[in-house]
Amino acid sequence: MRLSSGVPATLPENVRERLEAHYRRRGFRRTPQRETIVAAAFSSEEHFTADELWERARSIDPRTSRATVYRTISFLLDADLIREIDLSQGQAVYDPNFVEKPNHNHLVCVDCGRMIEFEDSHLEVFHECLTRRLGFLPSRQNLRIEACCETLRTTGRCAHLIEARIKGKRLPGRRR
Repeated sequence: MRLSSGVPATLPENVRERLEAHYRRRGFRRTPQRETIVAAAFSSEEHFTADELWERARSIDPRTSRATVYRTISFLLDADLIREIDLSQGQAVYDPNFVEKPNHNHLVCVDCGRMIEFEDSHLEVFHECLTRRLGFLPSRQNLRIEACCETLRTTGRCAHLIEARIKGKRLPGRRR
């Protein structure tokens, strides 16, 4: 279902409003492909790579082009509707959860690539105190912790690693 504005109705209200405002501000046209990609980006709270978003969008509309996916990702980043998380070695994932949870952080397993979101009010206070002490006014926080998979280390097996390999995902490089 689409609203009269053309934005997919399944988007959360605050995302829809920010998207509408950004379309007007940037003077972008709404196209069926762009709307399909936006719907695919917010169809799940899962982080996604550009290729995964392209696959999601193609499952909705097979005519969706990879180039339009990349341009739409840039548009959504510029609108501050998604955030890019650098996994190093040229790998990035995009997080569609920052509108609802702007101060969440990420724990990334360097073995299996699993990403866990977490929030901690102590971190918010720490960031606030640290930035003010150094003479800054905090505008946003983003913490990424890289860690080794405890399950893999203790048992020699990790279901997340096996699943990632089956799906053919590139995993973050180990730093040992």
